Amino acid sequence: MAENKNKKKKKKRKHGSWLLFRVIVLAVLILVVAGGGIAGTFVYGVVKAAPTITKEKLADPLSSKFYDRNGQFLHEYGNQQRTKITYSQIPPVLEHAFIATEDSRFYSHHGVDIKRTAKAILANLTGGYGSQGGSTITQQVIKNSILTPEKTVKRKIQEWYLAYQLEKQYSKKEILTMYLNKINLGNRSYGVAAAAKNYYGLDVGHLDKMTLPQAAMIAGLTQSPNAYDPSKKDHIDAATKRRNIVLKLMNMHGYITKSEMQAAQEVPVTQGLVQEKPQSGMPYQAFLDAAVNEVEAKLKNVDITKDGLKIYLTLDQKAQQRADSIISGRLVQYPNSRFQTAFTFMDAKTGAIRAIGSGRNQYKTTFRGRNLVTALKRQPGSTFKPIFDYGPAIEYLNWSTYHQLVDEPYEYSTGDPIRNAVKNYKGKMSIRNALIESRNIPALKTLQEVGTSKAQKFSESLGISYPNNRVYESYAIGSNPVSPVQMAGAYGAFANKGVYNQPHFVSKVVLANGKEISFESKPKRVMHDYTAYMVTDILRGVLNAPNGTGTVAKIPGADIAGKTGTTNFDDSVIRKWGYPEDATSDSWFAGYSTNYVTVVWTGYPANGYGNYMGRAETKVSHTIFKEMMLPYSYNGTFTQPSSVLKIRNELYIKGAAPDVIPPDPKAKKKEAAKKAPDKKEKDKKPEDKKTPPPKEKNGKPDEKKPNNNNPGKDPKDKGKEMKKQEGKKDTNVQNKNENGHGE
Repeated sequence: MAENKNKKKKKKRKHGSWLLFRVIVLAVLILVVAGGGIAGTFVYGVVKAAPTITKEKLADPLSSKFYDRNGQFLHEYGNQQRTKITYSQIPPVLEHAFIATEDSRFYSHHGVDIKRTAKAILANLTGGYGSQGGSTITQQVIKNSILTPEKTVKRKIQEWYLAYQLEKQYSKKEILTMYLNKINLGNRSYGVAAAAKNYYGLDVGHLDKMTLPQAAMIAGLTQSPNAYDPSKKDHIDAATKRRNIVLKLMNMHGYITKSEMQAAQEVPVTQGLVQEKPQSGMPYQAFLDAAVNEVEAKLKNVDITKDGLKIYLTLDQKAQQRADSIISGRLVQYPNSRFQTAFTFMDAKTGAIRAIGSGRNQYKTTFRGRNLVTALKRQPGSTFKPIFDYGPAIEYLNWSTYHQLVDEPYEYSTGDPIRNAVKNYKGKMSIRNALIESRNIPALKTLQEVGTSKAQKFSESLGISYPNNRVYESYAIGSNPVSPVQMAGAYGAFANKGVYNQPHFVSKVVLANGKEISFESKPKRVMHDYTAYMVTDILRGVLNAPNGTGTVAKIPGADIAGKTGTTNFDDSVIRKWGYPEDATSDSWFAGYSTNYVTVVWTGYPANGYGNYMGRAETKVSHTIFKEMMLPYSYNGTFTQPSSVLKIRNELYIKGAAPDVIPPDPKAKKKEAAKKAPDKKEKDKKPEDKKTPPPKEKNGKPDEKKPNNNNPGKDPKDKGKEMKKQEGKKDTNVQNKNENGHGE
């Protein structure tokens, strides 16, 4: 409107004549300011040395904003809090307020207002250099984007020259938008959009609701953002006077009527102000740290401090608050202040991580600090058996849950011995019981039958990676390092019927230019549904069966599957620190319901005096799992797919030849009944029972057989019984193998 008005009043100037006139005026002004001692060659040299205008230099540093899974704003992070808007989003009343106050001839000049500049020079000559400015909006863009704010003749000459160049490259609307997005308006606000939000609670979509008094107040802040901030009680009078000056200028330049000016001046400057929220620290720092690392890994060369990203997290605030309560010790009791934990709570169907717990006390994760959940790499022990042993065996070898293995003294292919966590052997047993009881020897035998190459292929499809692309037989019992996030992804595939989703902390990122980038993982089938269900059915027993190792983690009434895992120290570590032989280094629990997965690690990040776990301390990971899953467990049950056949409570792959079928329990009962003594015979009194006389050899009793009237035990039988009793004593003793692993 102003541009059209000025076009009618003034004739068009020829570009050449304007440039000649401008050069002459600038030369004269420079000579006056410098006292006549600077020649035209100096002006030419200064202009030639001026920096170039680039989009990168003109770009504003934009803070990044974080939102939770529901799109609720969480935190703004960056050197300057700024929200970028386009020209079409600027309310006319706000545009008029700024033009009237800062640059009334903005739409008529070519970057430098000659009249205003001359007036400023005269004022500077009488009041000292820098006493009054004559900068246009265009010049302020140059000063804030390209040049330094220092007040020198050289910088001023370059500012004039670059302002003219900027007007040649960009339209007036574009330059005004740059200015309104860039300026500091106090109250942690850079740009008019941030100011509207922080002062009046107006989001970008509601800027059109800005009133005349509000626009005048914001425009008045440019002269001194802190001195005219009406949210500070001591500055209300100054803010009122400054706001009213802006209103007078708007009336003077024809943007508002006198009555509109007077009505606006009657409005208290504090009207409509939102209560200033105290600056709080970053919430959920461990989660936001993991999210930023994920963004920077996927989007190269981004800078969250100035690129204005909108980062939408997978975070569930209620779940995260529960995780924080667990970390703090309100829901779980820890052995001591040094004891650490890291756990991941994940949506099994999407791979979206909803909450994490990452370190306690001195190891508690801070933003841009060391994050235990993502950086921790520890041996998972037996939690790795479904991933590396039994899952591949069902998938590739079509094993049933009743497939038989022999638990006996055994060795690796290298000849090194492998032992169970307990010092006894069960002999022939099903893989169901072998996994429920977490026996190491059947696990190694399973891996050897599957083959390490197939086991590697299967586990890699679940998100497990291996340094140098090499695997070893000791991985059968979890000697390889993993993170809680990796393990959550792997167990999520079992929970999700064989479909893997890569764990992620971010759902999407919206760039400053509006481009949206999805971070959601693409579902990928990595195993048959029968493999996922059969493994799940076995892992139910870990929590529910009498011989299960994870009964502490059981949630009554909930359909939960899970696996325990512990690792022990090397002998050298035990000797160095004086640990007990059965001391535990790491304790894990990985489990899931139909919808959620939780993987927990507990232990000590570094060895030291007292930094080990006993049997009781290894159960803390089970308790953390239970407390985290408790509100989210009653959401369905695992259903048996049509590809699975159940025979006498054991599972088989439909269409595959069954390897071994459990004996019929009814037949067992009948056989037991036949062997049972007759009731009448059993009820006879001892004196009624007739004892046959001992057989004689050569007229003498046979000394090789005991007398039935005074039964005794064969010395050999007695020795066997003693060994049996010793075995019972050792049943619950945890033993480490040569790789430093427990169960």
